[in-house]
Amino acid sequence: MSNQAHSTSAAPRRNGHYRVLVVGGGQAGLSISYYLKQAGVDHLVIEKQTVTHSWREQRWDAFCLVTPNWQCALPGYPYAGDDPHGFMKKDEIVAYLDGFIAMVDAPVLERTTVGRVKRRDDGIYAVTTTQGDFTADHVVVASGGYHTPIVPRMAERLPAQIVQLQSSEYRNPQALPEGAVLVVGSGQSGAQIAEDLHLAGRRVVLAVGEAPRCARFYRGRDVVDWLADMQYYDMPVEKHPLREGVRDNTNHYVTGRDGGRDIDLRKFAAEGMQLYGRLEDLRDGQLHFAANLAANLDEADDTYNRINASIDGFIEKQGIDAPPGGVYEPVWQPPHERTALALEGSGIAAIIWCIGFTPDFSWIDAPVFNGRGYPAHQRGVTPLQGLYFVGLPWLHTWGSGRFSGIARDAEYLVQAILARERERAATCATLAA
Repeated sequence: MSNQAHSTSAAPRRNGHYRVLVVGGGQAGLSISYYLKQAGVDHLVIEKQTVTHSWREQRWDAFCLVTPNWQCALPGYPYAGDDPHGFMKKDEIVAYLDGFIAMVDAPVLERTTVGRVKRRDDGIYAVTTTQGDFTADHVVVASGGYHTPIVPRMAERLPAQIVQLQSSEYRNPQALPEGAVLVVGSGQSGAQIAEDLHLAGRRVVLAVGEAPRCARFYRGRDVVDWLADMQYYDMPVEKHPLREGVRDNTNHYVTGRDGGRDIDLRKFAAEGMQLYGRLEDLRDGQLHFAANLAANLDEADDTYNRINASIDGFIEKQGIDAPPGGVYEPVWQPPHERTALALEGSGIAAIIWCIGFTPDFSWIDAPVFNGRGYPAHQRGVTPLQGLYFVGLPWLHTWGSGRFSGIARDAEYLVQAILARERERAATCATLAA
């Protein structure tokens, strides 16, 4: 598998001014470029690493999609393989992205870090980078929202001989030292990495958080297919029961591995995986966990059953002939809440932190951020004219930032840019008359 993307090497123009500067060369930034090229808008994509870097360098070896291949619908480049209901593996995902990159042929300045973005008094954006200074009428921030790994301060107090990795650094079980592995966090990455280690015969200790789970298949179809028919993926954030609060939700854990299946942490426990509640502290040589393992497992199963029940209701309402459904019944229960584990004697040789990331937009000097550093926006359009965001979770719908929904978001923002330019041109014409 090649890790080299096929992108256009763009030499910055002499005066450094563009109508649009796009910060970030992942699928979101490239999707913006696709629509800008269609509209004939001159622009430059600035990428800190290389295009689609995270897919190549920040995924483990056995990584695969958790959504079916048919949902890979990047603009102008839908999935065209022979397994639409399968789940592409890492090298297949990279090959798909390479095809998209070649098709878009975006003007990209790679290995360039943006240091500051600020709107001047004349409405032009000044952008400083490691490759020089630029200006632009519009700036689209397409760098995503997963920037800084969350690692608790207790990590500093762990014995030096214990190897510590963040989820983006994990590659395979063989790369870890012999011994038990503590996986902290049970979202998509944590649950799948724990499974990867478990299947390899490694002894796993999993600190289970509050992540929900869902079924892979239910009543004869992939749950994603049912939810698509139910138009869940078209629901805008303002119509979601949680409104913008849904952006803080942890993703449901499930896997596309080996053709797709549920991830059932209770089954893993019955097979020998050690489950604890949320990791809270390290004191006196002991790891301390919250007494919430049973509650976390129960809530994850409740979500699993609620999603299936919503599918049951849809099937009944539509009069669909489908195999019978059912309710998940736990295959294992915690005998008691274990809240402490002595490091000495535990055999733990490595810890993998899978508790997420925080956004870092400190390089954007603009009054559009809330107290948590998240930008205020309406479908990616901020209150500050000319500044936009794309690729964030639930920017507009569930598919925002994913292969399935990024085209809709990118097209909308490019149309917003064009509308803004028409409005400005009309204003100038009125003033000149």
